[in-house]
Amino acid sequence: MYRVWNFINNYSLLLVAGALIALIWANFDTHAYHHFVEYPLWFNDWIGGDFTRWANNYGEGFEKFEVGDVTKVLSVHYLVNDILMAFFFAIAAKEVWEAVILKEGSLRGKKAATPLIATLGGMLGPIAIYVGLAALMGSATFDAISRGWAIPSATDIAFAYLVGRVVFGAGHPAVRFLLLLAIADDAAGLIILAIFYPSGDLAPAWLLVSLGSAVGVFVLFNWLPRMMDRGDQLRPMSSWVRKYLSFWPYLLAGCASWFGFQEAGLHPALGLLPIVPTIPHADRAFGIFSEAEQYLTDLLNQIEHMLKHPVEVVLFFFGLLNAGVEFSSIGTPTWLVLAGLMIGKPLGVTIFGWIAARPLGLGLPSGMRALDLVVVGCVAAIGFTVSLFIASVAFDGNVVLNGIHVQDAAKMGALFSFAAAAVSIVVGKLLRVEKQHG
Repeated sequence: MYRVWNFINNYSLLLVAGALIALIWANFDTHAYHHFVEYPLWFNDWIGGDFTRWANNYGEGFEKFEVGDVTKVLSVHYLVNDILMAFFFAIAAKEVWEAVILKEGSLRGKKAATPLIATLGGMLGPIAIYVGLAALMGSATFDAISRGWAIPSATDIAFAYLVGRVVFGAGHPAVRFLLLLAIADDAAGLIILAIFYPSGDLAPAWLLVSLGSAVGVFVLFNWLPRMMDRGDQLRPMSSWVRKYLSFWPYLLAGCASWFGFQEAGLHPALGLLPIVPTIPHADRAFGIFSEAEQYLTDLLNQIEHMLKHPVEVVLFFFGLLNAGVEFSSIGTPTWLVLAGLMIGKPLGVTIFGWIAARPLGLGLPSGMRALDLVVVGCVAAIGFTVSLFIASVAFDGNVVLNGIHVQDAAKMGALFSFAAAAVSIVVGKLLRVEKQHG
């Protein structure tokens, strides 16, 4: 496998830095922290969150802003979570798209069957633990927290990959298995966000804007130039489009698609997903954020690498704006999220992975043991980024259980999932994982 690009290391450090600052700030001056998070940038009727909900989240002092008769507020939180995070999800979608569509894609054919089945277990296991334990706690508790069932189903692809390399060594086949599992998990997470966590009242007709944008930009700036260049090895039209128009048609289409998602009631952070498959791409990929991809000349890889530093900054602010939870918020949702990740993930990945490898006869990568599935499951229990994101959309900030804000308590569970890194190292030692460096 080619050396992982520095994006993962930078992304991890900046994201953690943002989260740590948020935790300290929120516990020393909660009032100032939340006013920073919800600070209004623009009162309008086009882009932003619902005004009433914003006023509730901002709390005391919102009336000092002279807003007039408006329905939406573009706050700092909305800017990062709903607009800028779209670029992060676009990068994740790019990796998923290449893994599925390319001839040698990592999620094509029999080689991906066992990781995909293990991924299914790694999502069903946490959901079953979370929902099952919530049901045992009574109807009042279940009704308050059941909407967060998807929070522990997530796997943080970058952190899991980094910890996997520490536990197994860079050359171990289990690292590749883990990467496939995390990519598939991300794909499933995007689908869950789109279907089960709409950001408002659904208006599906607006999705025609996103669909039209995707089809239009593909036909006019990808398919048509290639058709006009057929039989001409110099490819004059494609070269002209690439030289003079570059990524701009896709950015404009992305803006239209994003707006369509917002108006349709789906989470707008997913608004760039329909555009990603329309961008010209190479016929091969070197793996997630591989350094070797810098030398590919296709527009999709170039856009991804152009977004490297901006997305690192976005993820810092994502951590800063979403991880600010008071330690007094630890409660039932915290332990349910943590149980789903720390218990459900390893169980689900191990059981479903073993069924796929043995009874179904799909096998494991050469050099990987069945016991390694347990360790992979432990590593995959690091939820963090996507778990935090789902927690922020699953619960309204005003939902309270036993005097504790459910959203904050669930976020604390996502933060505590970092413990899975230490657990993975210990389990790896106990199960005698032999590191393979390469």
